[in-house]
Amino acid sequence: MVRETRVTPAHLIYPLFVAPGQGVRREIPSLPGCFHLSPDEAAREAREVEGLGIGGVILFGLPKGKDPLGTEGYAEDGVVQEAVRAIRAACRDLLVFTDVCLCEYTSHGHCGVIADGEVKNDPTLELLSRMAVSHARAGAHVVAPSDMMDGRVGAIRRALDETGFADTPILSYAAKYASAFYGPFREAADSTPQFGDRRGYQMDPANVREALREVRLDVQEGADMLMVKPALPYLDVIRRVKDRFDLPVAAYQVSGEYAMIQAVDRNGWMEGEALMLETLTAIRRAGADVILTYFARQAAETLGR
Repeated sequence: MVRETRVTPAHLIYPLFVAPGQGVRREIPSLPGCFHLSPDEAAREAREVEGLGIGGVILFGLPKGKDPLGTEGYAEDGVVQEAVRAIRAACRDLLVFTDVCLCEYTSHGHCGVIADGEVKNDPTLELLSRMAVSHARAGAHVVAPSDMMDGRVGAIRRALDETGFADTPILSYAAKYASAFYGPFREAADSTPQFGDRRGYQMDPANVREALREVRLDVQEGADMLMVKPALPYLDVIRRVKDRFDLPVAAYQVSGEYAMIQAVDRNGWMEGEALMLETLTAIRRAGADVILTYFARQAAETLGR
């Protein structure tokens, strides 16, 4: 009766990994319970999670092929674009978010254009804008740039406005840290950098004032929602962002957080379902309005019992 913080399925966004083909449903070894899904299977999964009351899904793509500029990421017949169309045809109320980043589509695995061995910020903005527009044209409700290039929210906002998608919101990965918790995702999305790392454009885990500056810039450029990633190691950042900015705040319970809970549960060291609910409650208590989590389906089923 007097519980202060509640988690409901409507607060959750479920990540889906979409792959080319039909009838594809391959479990991801480092993310037990999660799958590579072809667009038709992604639509079937989306219908089921919509029935559980989950608020939305976010799509990550595994392209047929990769190249230095990640061209399949903004192709009109790209795998994410196909999955968006399939899910929109299958679901009435489920929100469809799309990840906007090049790392899943580039042969080098970085989030931007490479020249002289370095990621070039400004040339990347045009490609990210093309990707966001292609997702909106396919029917995405919300685009979510996760690349951490400077100025990308403003560039995407202008591109959406100029192409007739002024009402498409942007969920910005505004404070995305260079975290050790991303390993399972990089296996699932086949997006491990082929050289170097991403510390040049993701954030130092030691910094919180920098996070607030990054968030403020994204707000000024037109972000509609703000993301902190990862979630559990950065609860203080979630709270600071929530207190400072009058926009919806999302937090991403990332692959490493999910995989750790799954591992200790499978080894019998701790009770996985209790850990799942406790961590989700902690993220909400810190101030997250919505949570991206690989536990979304399991949590919704548990909460519905």
